[in-house]
This record gives sequence, C-alpha cells and structure tokens, in this order.
Amino acid sequence: MEKAVLIGATGTIGSAVRRKLELAGYEVAGASRTSEISVDIENDESVKLFLESAGMVDAIVCTAGSAAFGEVQKLTDDDFNLSVRNKLLGQVKLLQKGLTYLKPGGTIVLTGGILGYKPVRGSAGIAMVNTGLEGFVRAAANEVGPSKKVIVIHPPLVAETAVKMGMDPAPFLSADEVANSYIEAIRSGKSGEPFFSVPLEKA
Repeated sequence: MEKAVLIGATGTIGSAVRRKLELAGYEVAGASRTSEISVDIENDESVKLFLESAGMVDAIVCTAGSAAFGEVQKLTDDDFNLSVRNKLLGQVKLLQKGLTYLKPGGTIVLTGGILGYKPVRGSAGIAMVNTGLEGFVRAAANEVGPSKKVIVIHPPLVAETAVKMGMDPAPFLSADEVANSYIEAIRSGKSGEPFFSVPLEKA
C-alpha cells in the first residue's frame, strides 16, 4: 500500500483530501496544529519529528498555511510577516525536509490559492505568497530531478468556507470536488507546473 503524509488534515480542504487519498488506496498519516499529533509548519522541530515518525512515503501533501487578508494600505508588518513566515516559508521548509523522506517516484504537493491569479480587494498579501510559492516550486522542480516531483495547487474558495463567510455557496466547488485535483496532481507525473482545481477562465 502506498503511504502519504498530510499536514493540515483537519481543515476544510485537508479533511476532504484525506478521504480522497484513502479512497485512492493510500495509508494516510495526517496531522495539523489541532490534531492529537500536533504539527505546526512554522515549527521546524514538529515537522521534522512528524516526518521521521511517518518514515519513507510516496506522497507529502500540505493543505496548511495562514496568510493575512486586508486592504494593501492597511496591511501591517505583522500581517506580511505572518503570511511569509507561515504559508510561504512554512511550506518551503516542509518541501526541503520532505524530500529526504520521499520515495523515488513520489510527489510533494503544496497549496497556494487562486488569488494569486484572480485577486480580489484585500488579497494583496495572500496573492504575494501564493505566487511566490509557485515560483519556488517551479525552480525547485529543476533541482529535484525526474525521480521526485513537486507541485503547487491553487484551489479556489470552497463552498463550505463561503457559507462560514455568509456568502451564497452555489457558485463555488465543494471541498470534496477541490480535493480531486490533489489526487490528479499526484497521479499526473508532472513536476513544477501549477495545478488548478478549476480552469482559470472559470475561476
């Protein structure tokens, strides 16, 4: 049986990704900041210990990462530092460490977001880290080589989150639908290219 590590496993998208991975035949070692096995991508030691406990795996997936939302002139240094430190550098360092525990032919999947391509008011800080993450993955793929693959997925706002924000969920994909793109990315055999849960023209 193939094995996958999933960080962010208790989140809206993460929970759906876990179900899809299990349906695809993976044994999943999942963790998040709030799970019994706690992993914070800002905490290098917690990430290292979790990866060591999981051992060699076929896929490493991260759906975790926080970034600040706010109008560009109102974003503070703390807002920018949170976005860069957590969603960007947290995933960058996960990829660095994860390569040691990834079997040949395996895939690391990081999570950006569609706001890097389809920004809305207040999304400048988030768009910054999403596109920065994509640039990192594109370059890292050249160094990782053909035996291991690295991918960034840009999911849209999901229906479940829209409901929590008081929005009509009808125009949005469910987390379950978005989770399909993670399995597609792992199975694609591609590396360095961004994946989208929906075509850009429809996002």
